[in-house]
Amino acid sequence: MRLEISAGGLKVAAWLNESATAARVAGILPITSSVNVWGEEVYFAIPVKTGPENAQEVVSIGDIAYWPDGPALCIFLGRTPASRGDEIRPASPVNVIGKVDGDRKVFQQVLAQFKTGEKITISKR
Repeated sequence: MRLEISAGGLKVAAWLNESATAARVAGILPITSSVNVWGEEVYFAIPVKTGPENAQEVVSIGDIAYWPDGPALCIFLGRTPASRGDEIRPASPVNVIGKVDGDRKVFQQVLAQFKTGEKITISKR
């Protein structure tokens, strides 16, 4: 499923995979929430409660994940305070459910735009 993520004046394309967690998240779209920033991770609360599904302790740049401990949706744009070396490590394991389209330059633009308290909207394209 194709998505559009927007905050402020920035809009980026993304997609969800075919996991059960992704389907649950897709079922609540569109959603608007307030951004939190933790290192180079953007996250925000969502009204979905589910457990781990192939949960990962290390993710890749651009990954969109569901954080069961939140519950929250996370967008990983780079290192977090929990990272070791060059890895991207969430606070605790997450279910990777999609990816933001683009390269490191796009991710840095997203990170610059998405500030704590900023409204973020995720919708189907």
